[in-house]
Order: sequence, then structure tokens, then C-alpha cells
Amino acid sequence: MNKMMIALAVTLMLSAACITRKNEQVKAAPAGGADPAAVRIYQTAQANGNRLADLGTAVFEAFGQPLETQPCIFIDPAHTFQTLVGIGGALTDASAETFFSLSEEKQQELLTAYFDPHKGIGYSLARTNIQSCDFSSGSYDYVKPGDLELKSFNIDHDRQFKLPFIKKATAAAGGALTLYASPWSPPAWMKTNNNMLRGGKLKPECFEAWAGCYIKFVQSYEQEGLPMWGLSVQNEPMATQTWESCIYTDEEERDFVKNHLGPALARAGMGGKKLIIWDHNRDLLYQRASTVLNDPEAARYVWGVGFHWYMNDAFENVKRVQEAFPEANLIFTEGCNFPYKTENLGQWHWGENYGKSLVNDFNNGAVGWTDWNVLLDETGGPNHVGNFCFAPVHKTAEGDLYYMNSFYYLGHFSKFIRPGARRIIASSNRDKLMTTAFVNPDGRIAVVVLNLSDEKFACKLWLKGKAASVESLPHSIMTLVIA
Repeated sequence: MNKMMIALAVTLMLSAACITRKNEQVKAAPAGGADPAAVRIYQTAQANGNRLADLGTAVFEAFGQPLETQPCIFIDPAHTFQTLVGIGGALTDASAETFFSLSEEKQQELLTAYFDPHKGIGYSLARTNIQSCDFSSGSYDYVKPGDLELKSFNIDHDRQFKLPFIKKATAAAGGALTLYASPWSPPAWMKTNNNMLRGGKLKPECFEAWAGCYIKFVQSYEQEGLPMWGLSVQNEPMATQTWESCIYTDEEERDFVKNHLGPALARAGMGGKKLIIWDHNRDLLYQRASTVLNDPEAARYVWGVGFHWYMNDAFENVKRVQEAFPEANLIFTEGCNFPYKTENLGQWHWGENYGKSLVNDFNNGAVGWTDWNVLLDETGGPNHVGNFCFAPVHKTAEGDLYYMNSFYYLGHFSKFIRPGARRIIASSNRDKLMTTAFVNPDGRIAVVVLNLSDEKFACKLWLKGKAASVESLPHSIMTLVIA
């Protein structure tokens, strides 16, 4: 398939998913309200080439008691749980630099594909880096060595690529994007190893100055017209990486929040910013959350607990935190597929990794989900330490855009489950059919059905004694929108 055909195929797939035919719209039933009438089916499948394809509608009919031999998805809108903050990805230096290397036509295509809620997949949540990270072209910081008063603080580095990119993404999202930021490392001179890379710890004499840097960062971005919704304390605080990193034990993070960062935010009138602890893998999630949240003086500054997927699935640990600390919010803050190899771009399991994580994380209480880089180049970068990985969209060597199947798997959630949606009960009677469901603020119910198996299932979507017939293909994902 030549480049022109690929570009046309992507455009047609996006259009099929994004354009709602007005003469087929029907008013959605509110949660727990009137009986369901019909369900609209959107599908991405390995076998048939569908990507967020609109398959039309199926009608609900009286069904009564299902038999155990009939594969079914059961939903119950009478029981609601967490409220969705949003779904999105990271607007890193690497993504921004790659974006501005595209033609204007391709830039607009990417912005529409990711952020337009009607023509694209409607990302509503974004994360960015404070100072440099591995997905920057080189290490940089915002303040000169020894300046504990932060008089030299400036974000001039971000003005070339990152700030303009975030502004364009915000405009494409309709003028509002829930944005939060994470630091990978304090400046080298504030650390025990005098290096932004390879771990090290924050020097005690720099606690207040580093807390002040968060304040300066927020103020600087907001002066640029970019409201900052939240902050995490530290990206991956238990990992000594070859790239920017800084180590905090559980008690060190607790005390930094309690004695320095939390009070600094409060003094600056930023107590409403959402402060996220941990921002690392699910494996130590409960242990880390319990140390901080069991301390009332630290917990009062904390909005929630962030987590990544890199160590192992450990989905139950998300649920454990939700059970023990129901007032704390859980948010997936980073995940990606790696290592990058061009020849592996089309492998189907990349998208399935996203689907499995999204379904389980939401069912265990997550209120938001953030992918890693939204865009990378044909090498899986730029990255200044060779830590190359996949993004849902890559720029090709020829300057085109390549959409991985992970883009569409993410879209099955972000396009149809909107900020403010409430999770409702979704239950499957087949292990191989995974599901989650939300009722949107407009009353529409979105049910995601994920099939990671080699089997095809003719199944029923059951609600209030009625059922609609749908077919789950092997290695596919569906979003069923009930109206």
C-alpha cells in the first residue's frame, strides 16, 4: 500500500468513527431511567481491518433470564462509582519537537485526530514534564546553580516547542485541557549526586527552594494562558535511571509533602491544585500510598495517587488503595510499549496492552488515565539517553503519520467516555470478554467490550430485562453506546 493510500485509509477510518449521522441520533436514556431502545456499535478488530468503525445499531428486545450457555455483558446503571477526570497523553519535549518537524497539514491532522471530540478521539487530559526528562533532546533546568531564592527561574527553554504545542493541543480540544505536570529531577546542584541523571536525592538545604520551583513553574505556565490542574511530587521516585531521576523513600516523600511542598502550595494560594503522590508502578502502590495517606498532616495536601504499568499488572493493588482510602483519587499517569523497533509497529498486542490496562484500572477505581508520549519520530524518540519506545502515533521518515492500533484502542475509551462520566456496573459471564461501562453527563451509556482471545463470541448486551445482539471478534475491542 503506497503512502497516499495509507493516508486516505487513516482519514476514512477517523471519519467513520467521528461523524455522527444526524438522522440516526436518538436521545439517550438517563442512568436508571427509561428502558433502552438501541445500541450503536463501534469496532476495532485485527481480522477485518476495522478501526473505530461505525457498524450501525442493534435493537434491544425483551430477553428475561439469560442462560449460562449464552455469552452476555450485563450492565446496571443504578449503581455508580467514580467520576472520570479525563483520558489523554503526555505532551513532552519529544512530542513537541516531532510535532513542529511536521508539515502544517500533518500538524493539523494530528491535533484533530487526538483532541477534537467530534472528528477525533477527544483527549481531555494531558501531562507534561517539569524541566527535562528522558524524552527531551538534552538535559535542562529552569534555575541557575546556587540560586536558592530562585531569582533566575525561567521557562525560556519551553517557549520554542513545548509551550506552543500545548497551546495548540488546548485549542484543538475546544479551549480547555486538564493539564498536570511531573518533575523527573531537581537541578543537578540541588542533588546529592550533583547530576540530574542516575538517581541521587534532594539535598535537605534545597527542600524549600525545590518546593518553590513547583510554584514558579505553575505561575509561569499560567502566565502563558495554560491553567495547571495538578502536579505530581516526583516521577518514579524509586528508580535510579540512566536519565533524569531522583529518589524518595516513602517517608521522604511523605515528609517533603507535609513539611515543604504542601505548605508552599497553600501559601501561594495553590491549595486547589491536585497533588499526586507516587507516580510509579502498581507493584508498590499500596505500600507507598499507605505511608503517606495514613499520616493526616501529609494526607490533607494530597489529592490522589498516580501509578504506571512498567513492573507488572498488579491490578488488584489499585483496588486495595481504593478500598483503604476511598477519599483519595487514583490516576494512571504513564505507560507505553517498548523497546521501539520499526518492524514491530504493526503488532496487534500493542493496542491490547492498552485495552487490558484501561478496563482493569477503571474497574478498580481510577478516575483518569494518561498515556505517555502522544507523538514520536521514526526512531521512537527523540530521547537523549537512547530509551526509545512506541507512541500511538509516529512520524515516518517521509514526514507522514503512522497510527498504531493503540491509537484506536485508546480512542474506544477517550472518544465515548467523557469527563464527568460516572462508572457503572458492567459484568461479563465469560473470562475472555472484559468490560467496563460509564454513563456520560448527557445520559449516554458507553460500554467497552475487550476480547483478547482467538475466539469469536455472539453475545448479548443485557440491561433491565432486555438484550441487544452484538458480535465480539477475536482480538477486537468494541464500544457500545446505548441510546
